[in-house]
Amino acid sequence: MATGCSYNGAIMNDPAPSYSKTRLGADQAAGAISLTPRRRRIVYLVVGLLVAAGIAVGVWSGFSHDQYGPSGNGCVTLTFASSTGGSTSHYCGAAAKSFCQAAFANSDRISLLARPQCDLAGWTKSKVAAG
Repeated sequence: MATGCSYNGAIMNDPAPSYSKTRLGADQAAGAISLTPRRRRIVYLVVGLLVAAGIAVGVWSGFSHDQYGPSGNGCVTLTFASSTGGSTSHYCGAAAKSFCQAAFANSDRISLLARPQCDLAGWTKSKVAAG
């Protein structure tokens, strides 16, 4: 019978074994990873596609039109910070008039931000107060 510590049936001769890293083989310690020409083309293709996708998203976000557009012609569009990021409110016609009446009647942060947009839409303070 062998002497030493036993753990789950394995016999260890050193009573206090120390941890050591696994040694790297000659192919792993050589330095840079060498790719075959086919794998190198695949890597270049994937990197090229990712760069092209990033450029496409940048161009699209820079030149795409907003869903609502600016305030004007009786429609009010207001973009403001909210608890979950940016928020957009868009009202036209009677809903815009009611929104602007409330904006001119109150002095909270959203109302103060809405007043210039109401003016741009043609819903001035005098116009919404008249009826």
